[in-house]
Amino acid sequence: MTHTHLTLDDVSYLLPDGRVLFSHLNMRFHAQRIGLVGRNGVGKTVLARLLAGELRPSAGRCLRGGTTHYLAQRAGAPRGDTAAGLAGLQAPLDALARIEAGSVDARDFELLGDRWDLRQSLEREWRRFGLGHLRPETPADALSGGEAARAALCGAILSDADFLILDEPSNHLDRNQRQALIEQLSLWPRGLLVISHDRRLLAGMERIVELSPQGLASYGGAYDFYAEHKAQEQARALQTLEQRKQERLRGQRALREQQERQERRQARGERRGREANQASILLDRQQQRSEDSAGKLRRQQAAAREGLDQAVREAARRAEDDAAVVVHALPQGRALPRTAIVLDEVELPFAPPATRRVGLSLGGGRRIGVLGPNGCGKSTLLKVLAGQLRPVAGRVRSPAACAYLAQDLDGLDPSRGAIEQLLALNPAARESRLRMLLAQLGLDAERAARPCGLLSGGERLKAALAYALYADPPPQWLLLDEPSNHLDLPSLQALEAMLRGYRGGLLVVSHDEGFLDALGLDGWLTADEGGWRLLDGAEWEKRVINQAWF
Repeated sequence: MTHTHLTLDDVSYLLPDGRVLFSHLNMRFHAQRIGLVGRNGVGKTVLARLLAGELRPSAGRCLRGGTTHYLAQRAGAPRGDTAAGLAGLQAPLDALARIEAGSVDARDFELLGDRWDLRQSLEREWRRFGLGHLRPETPADALSGGEAARAALCGAILSDADFLILDEPSNHLDRNQRQALIEQLSLWPRGLLVISHDRRLLAGMERIVELSPQGLASYGGAYDFYAEHKAQEQARALQTLEQRKQERLRGQRALREQQERQERRQARGERRGREANQASILLDRQQQRSEDSAGKLRRQQAAAREGLDQAVREAARRAEDDAAVVVHALPQGRALPRTAIVLDEVELPFAPPATRRVGLSLGGGRRIGVLGPNGCGKSTLLKVLAGQLRPVAGRVRSPAACAYLAQDLDGLDPSRGAIEQLLALNPAARESRLRMLLAQLGLDAERAARPCGLLSGGERLKAALAYALYADPPPQWLLLDEPSNHLDLPSLQALEAMLRGYRGGLLVVSHDEGFLDALGLDGWLTADEGGWRLLDGAEWEKRVINQAWF
């Protein structure tokens, strides 16, 4: 029997433009539940594709003991494909159909294996993830992006692979679907590698592996264990940086004192030579020896200073790699009106009948979480408030100074860089300040200039956040649609801190319970079969205790 494993043997990967993404990675992944974390743009998706055999390393080897099933962030299928094809199960389902029609071809039995209930199992999983309307033959191009992702996820769960590799599998899932995913993965009996920033999902892992510019590091526990050890590592890195700075100060002081002693000795020697009335040839030789000695000392001191500086740079680099991402607090705009958002008998386009009509009145400064299953109209509601969609009927009033962050990031031009777009939005701002804001979000000068279409998913989200948050004038209301999707953990924590301190109005759609809990919300707008309901904190707590939502 093959021992299930994925092994990196001195693996390096160069991007098409020649830049090194990572180098000399060595690690063995055993058949356990493993979470892969790391900053946006560090190469997690590329590493997953290398492990799955979809890419070849520039150097080194990727070894696989057993079969793998890789599920990308964006599920896709060729034109004309089906929902079963998205799930990666078209071939065994076709084999099952042929066997049921009388085939005795050995290849059909090999494709199917012992999965005689595959059709029923697939439809059961689809129902679990809110896709009960699908059939294997449903055309793939009839599915939304979220439906396609969920259909493919169900196929991964039903695969016979020895190792599942899932890239951000909880994106596009609502609360119930996320819980179903966590339960299903807890039962997965073979190898599992999950790229995620979802803290509830990572809490069920047996091991966390972090990819950073320093390479791979393994933490032998779930997310809480990892977070505790990362905090300790950051504290040690900052302590080491301070020690190296103090050592440099002491070393520089000692080098100055050494230089001053040398100059005093040289001056005394020259004075004695003149007073002793020595021959000029002897004085010249003595001066040459003195200059040679001084030159040698200068070279030694320059090397010593470079060594001290290098020690500080190395310590600073390690501290910066772990440093928190910064999202700056937003300046408050004009005074918030008593009533800021009004939806008067509004009929939403595209929403299902139960949640098509909505009436709402929100005062300035309210902090509202918007919750409901996928497809109930949450994103449509935000688009109507932002002026991106016109209601079918009714009257809408919303603040002029509101920032809207769409789930699909369609506010960004993929052909232009983040700094170019941010400058166009803030023509009076200093470019150096805007570059600083992007850098502290985790987009350095090179990434800020790169066309947004070439950035990773998390990097595009950071660019979109900057575009939404740092507008001029500053927004009085933030309308955020799934802002935690694709963000790495440090960026997510920085966004939580900024939103906690934001004093304007907030309307945020999210299925990430940990993220919502961190925002200090004062109300909840829920959508279900009974329509829209606005609940205050006490009503919400009572409803959660009774599990009477969604």
